[in-house]
Amino acid sequence: MPSTTKRTGEPTNPPLGRAERRWLEGMHRRYHHRHFVEPDPLQFLFRYADLRDREVAAVVASALAYGNVKAMLPAIARVLDGLGPAPARRLRDSSPREIERRLGDFRYRFTTGAQLAGLLEAVGAIQREAGTLDERFALHVRSTDETVIEALGRFVDDLAACAPCSLRHLVPHPAAGSACKRMLLMLRWLVRSDDVDPGGWRSARPDQLVMPLDTHVHRTARRRGWTTRASADLRTALAVTAVLRRLRPEDPLRYDFAITRPGIRGS
Repeated sequence: MPSTTKRTGEPTNPPLGRAERRWLEGMHRRYHHRHFVEPDPLQFLFRYADLRDREVAAVVASALAYGNVKAMLPAIARVLDGLGPAPARRLRDSSPREIERRLGDFRYRFTTGAQLAGLLEAVGAIQREAGTLDERFALHVRSTDETVIEALGRFVDDLAACAPCSLRHLVPHPAAGSACKRMLLMLRWLVRSDDVDPGGWRSARPDQLVMPLDTHVHRTARRRGWTTRASADLRTALAVTAVLRRLRPEDPLRYDFAITRPGIRGS
């Protein structure tokens, strides 16, 4: 077992030898392919060629990406189907009352139609003002930032300022210590670009991304000694990211999708 620091309990030298590298690369070769995406909220982003539409899909899909994956997919589909084939245009041309009406009696676990309509109102307002969410996010990112966390906090503030209701549950703020798994997942989808992540954003770089710490990643990280922390919070997400950045400084989230596949697909 690696030694740990007294202050944080984190491994001082997590194991990243040849065996660990081979395991991660083997997982990547096996699972990092488009045909392994379903079932996953990410699948909805591939519906849209226009970046603005993809942004709307990413916000909706990530906001509802909690609970059982098979339960969340119909909820995401209902929202996006209700917005039609060009959701960004729908948000641009519709009043807040019209958006709320389209969501009707929507409810997914803790999320109501009114809350989701408030989030979509904020997205539409930012797109009307900035052109894309990417252009607004770009105002908050510095090239010297090691991670996107500070920029994400300011972006969450932007959304909150444009929404008619609290978005605390849908888009938690990193300043509160939350792992912000869903928002970090959205950033992975939009910033990385390969067979799995459709990309489109230019405001942030892949090397600035932070691990979306879901239960599958957290369990793997603890089992393999990348962290000893029991809490799936932001500190743990940053610690796991730092470990994987040692392997891939330019793309620490390279292995995220592959790591989650066995748990999500039951394989």
